[in-house]
Amino acid sequence: MVKVAPSLLSADFRNIEREIKRVEKCKVDLLHLDVMDGHFVPNITFGPMIVEAINRCTNLPLDVHLMIENPDSFVESFVKGGSDYLTVSFEVCRHLHRTINLIKSFKVKVGCALNPGTPFSMIKPVLKKLDLLLLMTVNPGFGGQKFTPSVLPKIEEAKKLIQEHKLRTEIQVDGGINPETAKLVKKAGATILVAGAAIFKSKNYCRTVKALREW
Repeated sequence: MVKVAPSLLSADFRNIEREIKRVEKCKVDLLHLDVMDGHFVPNITFGPMIVEAINRCTNLPLDVHLMIENPDSFVESFVKGGSDYLTVSFEVCRHLHRTINLIKSFKVKVGCALNPGTPFSMIKPVLKKLDLLLLMTVNPGFGGQKFTPSVLPKIEEAKKLIQEHKLRTEIQVDGGINPETAKLVKKAGATILVAGAAIFKSKNYCRTVKALREW
């Protein structure tokens, strides 16, 4: 069954613990946290202190996507904050092998994200080292954006290579995911769906999570 990771970027931060408890009741698999620095992407969100505070509110694994410049400088602080998955964006990593090895040295799962315009071929040399491949279906920076269907062939290509090499790498998809687009990305090969507005702007969180999982 596909995994669902609610993106807290769309949650009500005035009542973040209540929001977390509400999605926990829906049997979600992960919590997705988007960390933005205002440089790599045109938005600013939060840092390690907020990750640590969220970690105290839940036992769910924290899936942290670092959309920041110089991610190596912040890996340790985000791990100490409670990250279980730490994903870096391919486009900011000058020495990707080094960054991946650094994250692995802290005994957490490592992921790498590709923006919609970055071809899948760029990540092939390190794919076997990844626990998670995050394929962005919007240009990162803001929640609630429209899904980009041109990314679907990239998901299919990733699935094919992962199966051919018998890898355990998860394919995560983030951006414009709702019950309708979820069908498309699941068919293409996604194994983890990140959904923010679709869940947190809905009237019934659990009904939406169930709809995301259904074929």
